[in-house]
Amino acid sequence: MKHYIWAILWAVIVLVLCSMPSETTDDVPKFPGIDKLVHTGFFFVLTVLLYYGAIRRYDTFRPSWLISIRITVLSFLFALFTEYLQWKIFTYRSADAWDLFADAVGTGMGIFAYLLLHNTYGVEPASQHQNNNT
Repeated sequence: MKHYIWAILWAVIVLVLCSMPSETTDDVPKFPGIDKLVHTGFFFVLTVLLYYGAIRRYDTFRPSWLISIRITVLSFLFALFTEYLQWKIFTYRSADAWDLFADAVGTGMGIFAYLLLHNTYGVEPASQHQNNNT
């Protein structure tokens, strides 16, 4: 659990922000679609922090499909939970299938970043490669 403290803290922040009435952000400049961009960003950060926790917990940098599946499911369930709360509890907010889609896009971006950055475990560093060629 200690490895996931940043992800848990971020999830709490997301819950607090998703529970706030939209009128509290009237001072923030807005443009069409900013809500979806914010949802995407929330879940990108959450996914990256979940991967960070998994890397520390399992002490590995190798990509793992099992970890990716767990994080995908957890992120999607959290997205469903936030939308459910906005639908049933925070009725001054609106639940939206497009928000859920934006959450999934953010999760997908986080998974892509993990696979891209951690799929290089067997690649020789460029500086070492240059030294071998000289």
